[in-house]
Amino acid sequence: MSTPAEAERNRGWRELEEENERLREDNERLRGDAERLQQEIERLRKELEVALRSTKRQAAPFSKGEPKPDPKPPGRKAGSEYGQRSCRPIPQRIDEQIPVPAPQQCLRCGGAMRLERVEPQYQEEIVRLTVVRRFDVEVGRCQQCGARAQGRHPLQTSDALGAAQVQLGPEALALGAHLNKQVGLSLGQTTEVLRLGFGLEVSRAGISRAWARMAGKAAPTYEQLIGTARQSLVNWMDETGWRVGGRSQWLWVVASEAVTVYAILPGRGFAEAASLLGADYDGWLLHDGLRLYYGFEKANHQSCVAHLMRRCRDMLAVSSPGAAGFPQQVKNLLQHALRLRDRHEQGAITGHGLAVATGRLEARLEELLSRTFRTGPNVRLAKHLRHEQPYLFTFLHCPGLEATNNRAERALRPAVVARKVWGGNRTWRGARTHEILASVLRTCRQQGKDAFARMVGLLRWPAPGMLDLVPDG
Repeated sequence: MSTPAEAERNRGWRELEEENERLREDNERLRGDAERLQQEIERLRKELEVALRSTKRQAAPFSKGEPKPDPKPPGRKAGSEYGQRSCRPIPQRIDEQIPVPAPQQCLRCGGAMRLERVEPQYQEEIVRLTVVRRFDVEVGRCQQCGARAQGRHPLQTSDALGAAQVQLGPEALALGAHLNKQVGLSLGQTTEVLRLGFGLEVSRAGISRAWARMAGKAAPTYEQLIGTARQSLVNWMDETGWRVGGRSQWLWVVASEAVTVYAILPGRGFAEAASLLGADYDGWLLHDGLRLYYGFEKANHQSCVAHLMRRCRDMLAVSSPGAAGFPQQVKNLLQHALRLRDRHEQGAITGHGLAVATGRLEARLEELLSRTFRTGPNVRLAKHLRHEQPYLFTFLHCPGLEATNNRAERALRPAVVARKVWGGNRTWRGARTHEILASVLRTCRQQGKDAFARMVGLLRWPAPGMLDLVPDG
């Protein structure tokens, strides 16, 4: 038998073992709770990221968030802070001159009035006038071979007779194309503008077919615009979702200094991009960092700095204090690069100084990326930056090159507006019409040329021709 002291000692050991077992169970339970909570945190963080991204896809004004609690008053500031004053310029042409006599007697006391001066006032107005032309087309036949021939007036846009004898004029079609392809009105809204503004009754199908014929005449110009983009030293490229027949497609844009080209294609890969620029494009390509663009192996790349800065700002909005350091440092580094570019453009630093400072920026980025990251968003950002690292500061190595693909994004905005209003095209014929006419209209605007006059002239040509949108050489 054990002594009382040994029994007491054994009881103490058993109690210690039971306490240890309890502590182990509590530890396992707490560890499991911590893992579950960490998983929940990651899930909620991903949901928050998705929610923040979704706000950027909302149509204005709902995408702007809540108003500021103490916003600045709208309108111009009074007094010296008003800013530069401006008014509409005096018209160069006067179509009507209307005298406006002063009252013969004073409206207050009835006394006689004496004329002091005459002040001009101008009014620019639109006139709701629709011109209906009738062409008496002579049709003849050769007495020798029997060939048929008919006359053609310079104002005609078609040789069609019979069932197609009533047609919309070129100015109406050009206005409608601008409203639909550039302003973003739907087919129904465009026909409503033509009806209310000019009394023209036209169906959506009718004007759509007329635009298809217009696009056919503009097709040679469109092909030349693609050729010009391929030969351009610098191109900006981007893409966005589109719909054709209710199915998801992609609308691509290539913008150079001289031309802008749209294309609606079934995919979002290198093959589609190469169908526009050519797989062997060897100029400068500015884009948002999507990996497909690096399939242009001969090109020199600049990854959009603005996209990365927005990504860092979005991460800072949802990151914990411990994880926020990395995106903040990346954001600061990119901002410093932009300031460095501005200082060089202002002449504050020399080309040699710019090169030295750029080398230091690249070394700082290399040091940032040499660290080990734990949170998922930081790991993904670091992985993306390691891939983009050779292409982030191209604009500093080549002064004058832009740091963003904002030019391509601006070119996409009319398409995004149109997609929100009427969703895309119902047929591939409509998609072809859209990409041709949108390219021609946008390039006219880019070059400061009168798109209206050129589209009217194009429609009056008896055969497809070339518009003066392709730069010489």
